[in-house]
Amino acid sequence: MQLTQPETHVFEDVAPRFWDVTGDGRPEIVVVESHARLGARLGVWTLRAPGAPAEPLMRRLARSDFIGTRFRWLAPVGAADFTGDGRREIAYVETPHLGRTLRLVRLQGDRLVAVAAHPCVTNHRIGDPFIAGGLRDCGAGPEIVLARPDWSRAVALRFRNDRFTETDLGPIAGPEGLDAHLSCPP
Repeated sequence: MQLTQPETHVFEDVAPRFWDVTGDGRPEIVVVESHARLGARLGVWTLRAPGAPAEPLMRRLARSDFIGTRFRWLAPVGAADFTGDGRREIAYVETPHLGRTLRLVRLQGDRLVAVAAHPCVTNHRIGDPFIAGGLRDCGAGPEIVLARPDWSRAVALRFRNDRFTETDLGPIAGPEGLDAHLSCPP
């Protein structure tokens, strides 16, 4: 199958992600879509359900707004019920090299709408061929594992009572050292 984007758009990321965003038990495809003038946005695509041959094989389910400035990118983190309300949100870091803002968005019709934001964290360094960090659940709900802007320390973020709380996880050792903090402590 081939998807054709307008000339002004590209898929821009290290890989698509297969996350259950709707909560139906089937993964959707989460991608970064970039526009030549407007920068990046998050897109959620879905495959045709089994037994539904009249639908297109693949279609965009929802999208966020573009960042608004060209050459501005975002780095996905994961999808889970971060707010504890039974609905799933998607976490990503907007402009991981500049603004370094964690954002939570959720599906609302064909849009991904803002739920919350938290400053001063990142999950990508210029030149790295991977997105670092991610999600973990150590028994008290999902946590987002990210780095401080200077990559010296790892932090776990939880969203409760309409705000993020941070837990320092310790130093980051080496280029892929943030991923060591995805494991739960013994």
